[in-house]
Amino acid sequence: MITVLAAIAGFIAVALGAFGAHALQSGFGEKQIGWWETATLYLLVHAALATALSATDPAKFGFAAAILLFGAVLFAATLYAMALGAPRWFGAITPIGGLGMLAGWALIAWAALKA
Repeated sequence: MITVLAAIAGFIAVALGAFGAHALQSGFGEKQIGWWETATLYLLVHAALATALSATDPAKFGFAAAILLFGAVLFAATLYAMALGAPRWFGAITPIGGLGMLAGWALIAWAALKA
């Protein structure tokens, strides 16, 4: 199931990246463009990694992939929301997603060491 969700997140990252590059550039300021680009990059990279890990060895890396994906989705979603005009307090949620990504990376390392 993590592989499916990660693949969907990757699809969304590519779609939103293209949408931001073509449809939103004229209405965005520098800060909003930066948020959009960061959200797209982090979501795409972490979705790809979660897809690969969960498909390769779900028993070993499934939990790490799930945490990694959760963090990336939360991180990106808050940045996308702020770029589209959500209140700036959404930025207080963004680091929770960042911590999720860090935890996912740490769990990947832990799982690899246990092999």
